[in-house]
Amino acid sequence: MRRLTPYLLALPSWMWLAIFLVVPMAAMASVSLQTGNAIDGFAMTFSFSNYADAIGAYSPQLLRSLLYGGLATVAMLVIGYPVAYWIAFKAGHRKSVYLFLLLLPFFVSFVLRTISWNFLLSDNGILFGTLKDWGLLPADFHVLATTFAVVGGLTYNFLPFMILPIYVALERVDPRVVEAAQDLYATRAAAFRRVVLPLSLPGVFAGVLMTFVPATADPINAAILGGTSNTMIGNIIQTEYLTNLDYPTASALSFTLMAVLLVGIFVYARALGTENVLEAAAR
Repeated sequence: MRRLTPYLLALPSWMWLAIFLVVPMAAMASVSLQTGNAIDGFAMTFSFSNYADAIGAYSPQLLRSLLYGGLATVAMLVIGYPVAYWIAFKAGHRKSVYLFLLLLPFFVSFVLRTISWNFLLSDNGILFGTLKDWGLLPADFHVLATTFAVVGGLTYNFLPFMILPIYVALERVDPRVVEAAQDLYATRAAAFRRVVLPLSLPGVFAGVLMTFVPATADPINAAILGGTSNTMIGNIIQTEYLTNLDYPTASALSFTLMAVLLVGIFVYARALGTENVLEAAAR
């Protein structure tokens, strides 16, 4: 019985994954190979051409999603790493307060937070409208329906998911190790590059995964902050599912996106060096 205890404890989790992940994925894989319509129904025809047709029709949106997700991820890393570093090493006994402030936006709905950015960035809103009235901006200046607005919204909404893993990794760094490097005549920059940064790689690795994947697939920011030229693949999938009722195309696009992201994650892991990440995590 003792040998079975770990498996029995894990059984609810495996059942949850099987019911709410494996079964829906299998159903979606089946739908992606079907043909038909919502009125007459869909039939399994093993139509692999659904994938070629979907990719051919919506490759610009797929590439744009990867670009926006990549830009947002880089922006989050550039912004988030210094914030995590400051909280880990400089915040002192107020770390909990700053972490609470970091998580405070999550008490508001994701959609409402994005709509608030739409209100803030609107052409004649409280910010740009005022600056235009003061003559500091031209009358035709706008930010909404641009790449900057969508990437900015993605960066804002997913930024905590970058900061928190990096903070956890930096929090584990023993300050005495950094002091030892400086005692060996290493400059602060060298100590950071040779000691702190390698030890924080697990947090960076996790943060990039936790932000790039949802940012690339997100339909909300492009719908609220973007325009017709900023449509992302998540918007197309949503439209195909809910408006056009073209379930095979939507399913094929979903699997295509998942495959592209998995390949990207694999390449990223190889480039970063999973062995180095695992070694740093084990220290």
